[in-house]
Amino acid sequence: MKGLLVLSLLALSVHSFAPLRTTRPLANTQVKMIGGFFQGFFGQKEAEVTDTVYFDISIDGENAGRIEMGLYGSTVPKTVENFKQLCTGSPGFGYKGTIFHRIIPGFMCQGGDMTNFNGTGGKSIYGARFEDENFDIVHGGSGTLSMANAGPNTNGSQFFICTADTPWLNGKHVVFGKVTNGMDVVKKISFMGTEFGKPKAEIKVVECGVL
Repeated sequence: MKGLLVLSLLALSVHSFAPLRTTRPLANTQVKMIGGFFQGFFGQKEAEVTDTVYFDISIDGENAGRIEMGLYGSTVPKTVENFKQLCTGSPGFGYKGTIFHRIIPGFMCQGGDMTNFNGTGGKSIYGARFEDENFDIVHGGSGTLSMANAGPNTNGSQFFICTADTPWLNGKHVVFGKVTNGMDVVKKISFMGTEFGKPKAEIKVVECGVL
């Protein structure tokens, strides 16, 4: 009950949850917990899966299993290409060795900051940031894969996996895939979260690629 009360108070707050502060606050990439509750409850929740990628996860150095994610390449090809190449490491950088830096149970698990590892960094294959491709797919509940951002047209490498329904994020974050296998691993990650997002353990992507 205490946890639900805290989350309710956060949802009523003026501010969304914030990543750790740095000297460059404009670089903060975050997923908002408030706003738009009545927007986008209805819409297309899935699309054709064109590619499948994977993360092999460790929790405090111990193998936790594999997450497989199907990507919607026909609907958001530019966003998918970015994520896919970051999974392979072909640009010379990528998700291997990155962590899930922000985890809130009953909301989402956020990762992909390959430069600062705290939610203030990241970069795409197109440069530091790229535009929102479209919002054709809405957040379809647990397992939804979506881009984290710091406002409109600020996509980089950060992403999040939903662990609940999050309709207020529709029209603000680009959905580009879903977990197709390994939701049990996502649940393990979510269990390591806290009410304010700081993980209780190091959640690392030890290996990743395309299947």
